[in-house]
Parts: sequence; structure tokens; C-alpha cells
Amino acid sequence: MIRKLYDFFLEKAASKYAERWLAAVSFADSIFLPIPPDIMLMPMIIADRSKTWRLAAIVTITSIIGAIIGYILGAYFYEAVAQPLIEAYHYEEEFKRFSTLFEEYGILIVLAGGLTPIPFKVVAISCGVIGMNPLIFLLSLIPARLPRFYIEAILLWYFGEPIREFVEKRLVLMFTLFVVVLVGGIIGIKYI
Repeated sequence: MIRKLYDFFLEKAASKYAERWLAAVSFADSIFLPIPPDIMLMPMIIADRSKTWRLAAIVTITSIIGAIIGYILGAYFYEAVAQPLIEAYHYEEEFKRFSTLFEEYGILIVLAGGLTPIPFKVVAISCGVIGMNPLIFLLSLIPARLPRFYIEAILLWYFGEPIREFVEKRLVLMFTLFVVVLVGGIIGIKYI
């Protein structure tokens, strides 16, 4: 099923409605979709580098709007909507882990969650369930999501096709290492 969704969205990246599809995928990714918008963003930027910044803005803005909806689902509709989504994608462990880390590190976990392979839908829904201050959540979305997509856009704009293969193979590793360094730094500061 995941492979079929991947192929479907890759096909949409080449359609005349590609920007609308990109917006929809990015929005849905922050709430329930198991496919990240990168599968459309990468080929769209490589196909037309002059649209790089517009596409990065589209994916960032719609991801933030989707995260706000995810927060609302977690805060007000957890049992009816959010919990079934978490269970459907088997994110129960990620949800528990995020909740525990959030209690200890607060907003830093939201920021790290926006830059890592942790499904951001888990972060957004968890923030709503936990009852994170809505204003702080809103203010954390831009630094949590903007670098995630703009760094990728910059790399694709500058390096083109060669970076696509590199990104597809190593993106998870790069962001995971970033988070390990970030969390290690936080722990180091806390105990030093």
C-alpha cells in the first residue's frame, strides 16, 4: 500500500496540478498521511529550479497548517479521531516516547521533532493531547518546520539531481544524527 501511494504521488508531481497536490500532501502529512511531501518536492524542484523557493514555501506553510489541525485533533478529538490514527499507523510507541520526552525537555522536543524522521503528525497530535500552550505551539512551528524543507530545497536547488539520490538514501541518517547531537547537547547542558 505504501509503495502504491508513493508511486501515485510521484506521478502527481509531474501533473499540471502539481503545486496543489504538493500542498495537499504536505497538509495531510502533518495530520494522517504516511507519505512525506518530499516525494513530490524533490522531483518538482529538480524539474524547475526557478520554482524552488515557491515550492519550499508551499510545503512549509501547508505543513504548519496541517500541524495546527493535528494539535486541535489531539486537544479536542483525541479518542474519536487522533487515537485511531495513531493506532492505524502503529505510532503508539512514538507517541509514548514523545510524551515522555516532552515532559522532560518541553519545546526543544517539538523543535527537534520538526527536523527529524519522527512523523510530525505524532508531534502535533501529542502537543494537543499533552495540553501544550497553544501560543507556544504556534510559535514553535516555524522554527520546527521551515528548516526541514528549506534545507532540502537549498540542497536540491544548488546540487540538482545528484543530491536527490544522496537525500533519498541518507536524509533519515542526517536528521537522526542532528537530533542525537541536539539531545546530547541538551543533556550535557543540563548536567554541566
